[in-house]
Formats: sequence, C-alpha cells, structure tokens
Amino acid sequence: MGFVGLVIVFGMVFGGYIIHGGQFKVFAHSAPVELMIILGAAFGGYVIANPMKTIKMGIKAGLHGLTAKGPQKRDYVELIQMMFQLFQLLRKEGPQSVEKHIETPDKSEIFTAYPTFMKNHHAVEFICDTMKITLSADLSPYDVDDLLDGDIKAIHSEEHLAQHAVQTVADGIPGLGIVAAVLGIVITMGHLSEGTEVIGESVAGALVGTMLGVFLAYGIVGPIATKMAADIDEQGRYLSVIKAGMVALQRGAPPIVCVEYARRSIQPTERPSFEEMDKATKEAKKAA
Repeated sequence: MGFVGLVIVFGMVFGGYIIHGGQFKVFAHSAPVELMIILGAAFGGYVIANPMKTIKMGIKAGLHGLTAKGPQKRDYVELIQMMFQLFQLLRKEGPQSVEKHIETPDKSEIFTAYPTFMKNHHAVEFICDTMKITLSADLSPYDVDDLLDGDIKAIHSEEHLAQHAVQTVADGIPGLGIVAAVLGIVITMGHLSEGTEVIGESVAGALVGTMLGVFLAYGIVGPIATKMAADIDEQGRYLSVIKAGMVALQRGAPPIVCVEYARRSIQPTERPSFEEMDKATKEAKKAA
C-alpha cells in the first residue's frame, strides 16, 4: 500500500495546488535545485550519522516498507504447518531425523515447502539455531524462553537503529528546507534592482524550498519511517509465534498443542481459527 499512499499524497497536495490556480512553471524552475540542496544535505547527514550497515539497512527497510506488507493469515497458516510437520518428525523419529533439516534448511524438503517462511531469514535462523541448542543441551523451558526473548530483542535493536536513523532524517528535512529557502532569499537580494517580476519569481523559488522540506518530511520520509517501525513490530510478532511453539515443545507438549500455543499468540486479525489450524495440520500430516 506504500505506493498507493504516495499517489494519494502527491495527488492531494499538487492537485489542490492546481485547483487553487497554481502553475507548475515555478516548481519546474526551482524544484530540481531545491531538491538537490535538501535531499543532498539530508543524505549527507544520514551518512555522517550512521555506520554503513545501518545506512544500507535503512534504505532496504524503507523500500521494503513501500513495497511489502506484513505477515497475513495465510503466512501464519504456513508457519503452523511447517512447525507441526517439524515437531511431528522430531516426536516420531527422534532428534537425528531433524538434524539434516536444521543444519541445511535451504535443502530441507520441509522448510522449502513453505516459501514464505524461507524468505524470512531471521525466522529460519531463529528456529534452526534454537533447535540446534535444544537438541544438543539440556535446557529448561525457562532457559529457552529467555534465550528466544534475548534473540528477538537483539534483532529488534539492530532494526530499530535503522528506523531511528530514517526518522531522524525526516525530523531534519524541514530545517534543510529552510536552509534552501534562505539561500533563495540570498540570491533574491542580488536581484532587487531587476523589477518586481524577477524578485517575485525568485522569492517564489525560495518558498518552494520551504514547502518541499515540510512536504518531504511529513508526507514521505516520516511516514516511511513509521511504516518501518510497524514492519519491525510485525516481524517481532512473527518470531514470537515461533517462540511460543518452541517453548511448548521444550515443555514436552505434543506437536498439536505446540502449534496451538503458537496460534494463540497470533493477533486476532491474522489468527487462523482452530478449524483452519486443524485442516492445516492434517494437510501437513499428509505431506509428511
């Protein structure tokens, strides 16, 4: 929905400008240079303030926020199916039967049958690394709970750094718009002897800088940063679903109970019903 939002923002702002009698020749003349000043300075500040990994993560997460949506019900159904199939295999055939799956998940017939899960590298590492340690060490359910909580916090802290960096850019863009406007006024001062038409055009160009700074901050970059935060929360909820199932497994619960714990931790808007989960687990049994 990100690009739909951008169309709405641009359509309402510039559509209103045109309806009100505005002409685009002022923007066409001034906007390229004003954007160079504002966006160039904003990106330069972004580079100064952040290490390269945060810069890359922020850009990637921003584009993801515009083009992707969070986990849907069908994604959670796939996750429940995958977990049930894996837990069922562990229960029936023992730890050795799942080792090949968690050691090389990209070659596992269980994991690769669920492409949505495989695309989520955090989730793949999350479940595989957890099963490796639980199969090789005698951990209590409380230990696993703490271990997974720590992992989720670590993943979130790194992603929140990138989100905070983009939000900081959004907060600074209006000020950079003022910088661009002030530079335009400085240029205007050099044209005072050239008549009101020239002065008016120059002042209008300067005001374009102020307008673009506010517009970019509150209409584009700020909302992208907010969407990044929402994506991080959705990713955390997805991992929390896996955590619920893994902790239940460590308690010795049957696979069907483990995935019920996982299902109950899904938010109601995306949560599959018990009947949908029952159907999904039966399909997973047939696939096994």
